[in-house]
Amino acid sequence: MRTPEEYKESLRRMRPNVFKFGELIKDVTIHPATRNTVEGHAQIYRASLDKETAEIFTKISSLSGERISRYLSLIESADDMLANSRMKRLVFNMTGTCTGGRCVGWNSINAMWATTYDMDAALKTDYHGRLRDWLVKKQKEDISLCGALTDPKGDRSLSACDQPDPDSNLHVVKNTENGITVRGAKVMIAGAVAANELFVLPGTRYTEKENDFAVSFVIPRDADGITVIEARRPSDTREMEEGFDIPVKIGGITQGYIFFEDVFVPKERVFMCGESEYTIKGVLNFISPYRAAIGGCVAGQGDVMIGAAALVARANGLSEKNFADKLVQMAVNNETTFAVGIGAAYLGRKHPSGVWFPDTLTANVNKVHVATLPYETKRLAQEVAGGIAETGCMPSYKDLRDPKLGALISKYLKARSGAETRMRAARLVEWLTVGAGIPGCMHGGGSPDGARLLIRGGMDFERLVAMAARLAEIEDVPEEPKKKK
Repeated sequence: MRTPEEYKESLRRMRPNVFKFGELIKDVTIHPATRNTVEGHAQIYRASLDKETAEIFTKISSLSGERISRYLSLIESADDMLANSRMKRLVFNMTGTCTGGRCVGWNSINAMWATTYDMDAALKTDYHGRLRDWLVKKQKEDISLCGALTDPKGDRSLSACDQPDPDSNLHVVKNTENGITVRGAKVMIAGAVAANELFVLPGTRYTEKENDFAVSFVIPRDADGITVIEARRPSDTREMEEGFDIPVKIGGITQGYIFFEDVFVPKERVFMCGESEYTIKGVLNFISPYRAAIGGCVAGQGDVMIGAAALVARANGLSEKNFADKLVQMAVNNETTFAVGIGAAYLGRKHPSGVWFPDTLTANVNKVHVATLPYETKRLAQEVAGGIAETGCMPSYKDLRDPKLGALISKYLKARSGAETRMRAARLVEWLTVGAGIPGCMHGGGSPDGARLLIRGGMDFERLVAMAARLAEIEDVPEEPKKKK
């Protein structure tokens, strides 16, 4: 298994193809716009080798019998899903933010493991064998794998095949016996700059006339024809300052726009090509484990927010007991998303391919909670921390270190703790609640409205109405009114 330095060296060897502010980033491991996310992902490699955390970050591969990173494993039981959520919570505790350059790729593997199994069984394709061969090799290499689902989509009122520009959705432009050539983009992809390879999935359901858009494959992030634009949030100019304006030097979220300009994908790396009827299976297979485990992600950052808020309160000279109700509610929010995700895991089922899928209804309920409760946690963290954290009104680290200005800042920002301690703690709350540390709670893993649609589709109203009618001793049960034409 890789060490953190071996992981970073693997990124240095890649062809530079990441841009920020119009500049080509020659080394993502040291550039201010990308180094934090690389360091965050490096923490995973460190934890995998640490005897105190190795058990949660690794498992024995069912394919090779060797110990591998859990991020490259098959999720084969409810216990594996529990380990998934526990690990993601711990990673947020360690880094304060998202490490999407590993977890989304992991989900992609498992989603397509089941989808390719079903395709091979029904269509006599050989996609599942290709995926297995690739996965065994990459488990041994211990790569960082990013998942890429979201297409630009173009005009939302039009289907993919009716868009004025077909590149609005990633699609196949050439198909030969040796492989395929693809064109288009995947957007808002977490952790792309920290990844060795990209696992591409269809982003939505496609119809038979949209077979060219039904494509899944894996490709090195630096393959010819791929360009990545690092698109972190607007606060990144502040994030790139030195000093306490980078509060977490071991983590940092990045979002990439990935452009595919006639990229060739070898046949052995293609796991779907034209099977449009299986695109919805691929999407749904991705959704349930992702939406179950994301409750662990936001709970992990919520843990950090509780600690940061209490830290600022103490630095200000106040006891956290003054904010007990707020801190308790933050904990309730954290444990709700975590627990609902675990519930979804243990209500799940095993797919014939061997992978485990959480209960779809409960996983989507968790997604709705994830799109609401963490925002209350952030608001409460700001309330406890006070205006110094919420407004972002704070002198820079450079000013603090200035011989003249620093003396004034130290004098007037001192509370119970010294000025720098108070500023660092407040800056962490700011970063977690309004800055670039915020993970994709609202739309990460899909929109809450999309989750509500799946919840509605998973509710058996006929069974529930019949249950109520029996208890009320109603024999003439009214039918659902038919929709008027």
